[in-house]
Amino acid sequence: MGSKETLCRTRTILCFLLLFCVSCKCSASEFEITQVASLGVDASSHLARKIPDTLFGIFFEEINHAGAGGIWAELVSNRGFEAGGPHTPSNIEPWSIIGDDSSIFVGTDRTSCFRRNKVALRMEVLCDNCPAVGVGIYNPGFWGMNIEDGKTYNLVMHAKSPEMIEMTVSLTSSDGLRVLASAAIRVPGGSNWIKLDQKLVAQGTDRTSRLQITAKTKGVVWLDQVSLMPSDTYKGHGFRTELISMLLDLKPRFLRFPGGCFVEGSWLRNAFRWRDSIGPWEERPGHYGDVWNYWTDDGLGYYEFLQLSEDLGAAPVWVFNNGISHHDEVDTTAIAPFVKDILDSLEFARGSAESTWGSVRAAMGHPEPFPVKYVAIGNEDCGKENYRGNYLKFYNAIREAYPDIQMISNCDGSSGPLDHPADLYDFHVYTGSRALFSMKNTFDNTSRSGPK
Repeated sequence: MGSKETLCRTRTILCFLLLFCVSCKCSASEFEITQVASLGVDASSHLARKIPDTLFGIFFEEINHAGAGGIWAELVSNRGFEAGGPHTPSNIEPWSIIGDDSSIFVGTDRTSCFRRNKVALRMEVLCDNCPAVGVGIYNPGFWGMNIEDGKTYNLVMHAKSPEMIEMTVSLTSSDGLRVLASAAIRVPGGSNWIKLDQKLVAQGTDRTSRLQITAKTKGVVWLDQVSLMPSDTYKGHGFRTELISMLLDLKPRFLRFPGGCFVEGSWLRNAFRWRDSIGPWEERPGHYGDVWNYWTDDGLGYYEFLQLSEDLGAAPVWVFNNGISHHDEVDTTAIAPFVKDILDSLEFARGSAESTWGSVRAAMGHPEPFPVKYVAIGNEDCGKENYRGNYLKFYNAIREAYPDIQMISNCDGSSGPLDHPADLYDFHVYTGSRALFSMKNTFDNTSRSGPK
């Protein structure tokens, strides 16, 4: 009996639960059907705040080979043999020698035909019966040259030899055993330097290739300014097409260049100098970036950054050195030559083709001015002893010469007014995502009438 009562009671409970669930489901369905929610959005123009066209952009710095070995398409590292310094003999890295002491002697001297790049490489072939592959030098580029099947590469080099000498230029695998492209070139005898141009068409792909320059007969030859670039750079402007296409996809509205700490230098003697980065590439002395610790030949220079801004449809933001590095500063009483230097840089960008520096730009292939409307006076220098004094010298001179240019201070104006005039200010944060999210209200109380 007890078991039957228990069974009946259990069935009753199950039936009740089933009816309850059905009832709830019906009620829920009825609720879903009968309840209506609405969301009102007031998009009145007087309530809206227009997002500036220049809100999103690119901050470029020559760091981790972002330029040399990155977006700049030059494949040869240390193309002018200047990276080892002005004194000879010097280190020629990353160039290396093919052959041994009995077959070849390679060194540097100061016999180049280029006024600002006097170091050249001297290669003396010693062997009568040289190996079949020849002896010479090779350059691996930046971590190996990415050579692609069917592509054309433009080789330019300068050479001289007292007697005629025949050489071979090749693109090979990293061990030199597989030849992807090769051509014979002849250096006529004489005392004058000559420029040699050679197209190399790759018959294969190798991501870690190298450039070889070899000879098989006795003789002496000097080489300098050896350049290898793909023929399909973006618009012929020297940039890697596949990387620029990625930058275009970002749709940047400004390009801040060339840095960063690269602008300052660990010491002023190694800071970026715009004058040294313009004109014929063979005459650019290059410099050692002592903050990020590598040599750049400055093929990607001030002019190229302006050209890149134009190609991207982005406003150029020229960040210049204000007489301050990480370890030394120019006193404000002596800053005048630095101010004039920057005024000249602005004339180079914006001046007419008849002006002193505008004519240099025009000779480089861009007669129309570049629309530079933003400059940053220094990089992360707020708090340095001479920053405020130097800043005001630059600010006043630029405001007088170019009243439409907006000037960017290195000092943070988000929490209080600046103690110097500025149109904009830098707000640089180096932290993790959690800290960034915690700063979401940082600008809530920032003045809307002062610098942005």
